[in-house]
Amino acid sequence: MEHLLSFVSDEMARHLSQMLNEAEQQLFRLADHARNPGIQAGHMETLRTLRLNRADLVPRYLIGLEAALASVRDPKLSQKIGTTGSKPPSFRNLSLVDDDSMDEESVLRDIALRHESRASLPLHLLGQRMGVLAGAPAFDAERLPVGPQMLGRILREATNALQIGLEARLLLFRTFDRVVMVHYTHLAETMNALLERDGILPSLAYVPLRLRPTVQNAKPQPRKEKVAPPPGTGGGGGGGGGSAGDGSSFALGGGDEVPHPSAPATQASESEGDTGAAQPRVGGARNRVMGAREQARPHTAWMGESEDGDPGYDEAQAFALLQQLLSGRRDLIGKLRPGRPERARQELTTPDLLRALDSIGPTPATSPTGSPRSLLDIKQTLLAQSRQVHGKGAAFSREDNDAFELLGMLYSQIEREVRRDTPAVGLLGRLQVPLLRVALQDRAFFVRQQHPARQLLNAVAESGATWLGDEEVDPQLVHSLRSAVEHVVQNFREDPQAFETANRELQGSLQQLARKAEVTERRHVEAARGKEKLELAKRRSTEVIEASVRDQRLPKFVRALLNQAWADVLTLSLLRHGEDSEEWQRQLEATRHIVAATTGKATGETDPQLTQQIESSLVQVGYHIDEAAAIARRLTTGIAEDEDDPASRTELAMKLKARARLGEDSDTPKPKLPPRTPDEQAAYEHLRTLPFGTWFEFNTNQQGDKVRRRLSWFSPVTDNALFVNQRGQRLGEQSLDSLARMIAIGQAYIVTADKGRLVDRAWQAALSALRSFAGGGKDKEKDKEVGA
Repeated sequence: MEHLLSFVSDEMARHLSQMLNEAEQQLFRLADHARNPGIQAGHMETLRTLRLNRADLVPRYLIGLEAALASVRDPKLSQKIGTTGSKPPSFRNLSLVDDDSMDEESVLRDIALRHESRASLPLHLLGQRMGVLAGAPAFDAERLPVGPQMLGRILREATNALQIGLEARLLLFRTFDRVVMVHYTHLAETMNALLERDGILPSLAYVPLRLRPTVQNAKPQPRKEKVAPPPGTGGGGGGGGGSAGDGSSFALGGGDEVPHPSAPATQASESEGDTGAAQPRVGGARNRVMGAREQARPHTAWMGESEDGDPGYDEAQAFALLQQLLSGRRDLIGKLRPGRPERARQELTTPDLLRALDSIGPTPATSPTGSPRSLLDIKQTLLAQSRQVHGKGAAFSREDNDAFELLGMLYSQIEREVRRDTPAVGLLGRLQVPLLRVALQDRAFFVRQQHPARQLLNAVAESGATWLGDEEVDPQLVHSLRSAVEHVVQNFREDPQAFETANRELQGSLQQLARKAEVTERRHVEAARGKEKLELAKRRSTEVIEASVRDQRLPKFVRALLNQAWADVLTLSLLRHGEDSEEWQRQLEATRHIVAATTGKATGETDPQLTQQIESSLVQVGYHIDEAAAIARRLTTGIAEDEDDPASRTELAMKLKARARLGEDSDTPKPKLPPRTPDEQAAYEHLRTLPFGTWFEFNTNQQGDKVRRRLSWFSPVTDNALFVNQRGQRLGEQSLDSLARMIAIGQAYIVTADKGRLVDRAWQAALSALRSFAGGGKDKEKDKEVGA
């Protein structure tokens, strides 16, 4: 812990100093551009105060950080850090909040949740290790003493020393987001490495979980349950196609599927020709071209977002491997063709080819026959032009011919995953010539995932992906894509940086859309968490009533009143005040008095104070005063069944049946399902280890059509899982149990990082085809070095 504190303190102190410098510059710019002298004077006064007190911020922050780490074994103390002086919420004075008047807590919460999403996997590993240090279950992101939420709360407390106003504090928090938290993912990874070096779960890794293989030829058993996909995913047929694969989970010891991240990845990959989702349902492991560690990581990024990372291989060597695969393909095709003497052809140099390519232009998107223009059409056109100029047949060099073939194979696979009725088709056609020029000049396009041209191609292709619904493509994104493609088309000849410039602007737009989707998603997650709290409160209320009644015989109608009306009272009290509050204890005592009164064990007359308490409590949950009085009378007098007035009892029962209960929407009865099979149980356990934000693909019909949905949140207590689409819009909830059953029968798949992006999936499919020509299983270890 001392090593961790020392490291985090040094990093935060350095970044906080930069944050203060940046905040001062922003305040000076605001004052310089202020048109109102009063506003200008206010900014200058804030700047003077900030400079006067800035020396107190970093020490106070480090004290709070040390206190957070010191309280790792005391959850209650850690929850109080950064929340001093906060008041319990009041339900009496409610008003609408304007979007511009966002308070400090909202800003810090937004910052924290955004960085939790970006660093979800390091945070999961860090939570596991913190749990070991605390001698407790794994910490979630909210409880982590060095998590984004805690760092924000500590900052909020430390800024009190600056003595600046709300507007300046909000500006400081946003600067904290840009200057300090931008490094958080790297910080979390380094903290994991530091704890690992100190012996805290040194073998903890995110590795595939070996599941029992499915017997392909076994006689199918009839399913007793029809599992429906999440709302919005269409019909549920589909599926069992696809090869057997693997899952992922946190495991100790590394296992025999994937070595520890520090060890070299030496597993072989198997040939695969499909372009399906990255995680097959059950069975043995399949390594992809990216290597074992990458294949195990779930895909959590939003559409178009790039994932930074060092490719870890030599680009020249990787392209040489591609050429070997192409050579094997040509050799095999040559053996199948009848032998014919090759005519002498003039070889075109790359500069000559580029000049000829400029004469074609990117504008026509169709071939002379009227069909969409392909790269083969462009190749034939270039050869025909050369023949006219030189008077004899021409040929490309081996390297240039390889570039044509590789790009053609990539485009062919992309077209399979893009819908023909989307704007992406036309944009992809316009990018053919510019991309061909890039491929001829820069071989890194094929082996580097973060190549600007490859990122731009991926963004365009994903806007028309088959897994997207019509409502999931933002019109603003289509406009940004068209602008980016237009910039490339107009400038790719003269400007070598055309793709980089266009991609930089496009990535900015994609980040804005991702933040917009995150905000929308966060609203739905908070609503789902509220439903979970309500469900847990209802369960606790039921437990309290059952514990109070035990084996005592209550009149049936009184028991119904307890289980409905009084259960709502207990639920609301628990939600508002918590289980440690005096109000909750008062309601527990009232419950015991009610049971005693209705079972004839009460002594003396009816307690008017208890009656009044029951009436007021029922009114708070929405009962009319007359109904509340009638219920309170029955809960405190213990009227026997034979002494009760049937008419009044029936009337009250009808009123209770007609009214909606607290949280009635969550009371939908769930059908009793058969026990999970071993495959379903393995999938279920694996699902509970996934980070929030993991993408899934669902089969929608027997033709293999798929939709992609994001697992925004799930509750390990209630088993509910929330799914949203690419724009963060809620699609519905379902249980982890039903999701596990869908995975086991091949109707749902986990998307892993190696196949999260459409271009990467298409590239892997192209490589699989090449490997099939080159002998399939040969040089599998070398294939991992190819940038797929």
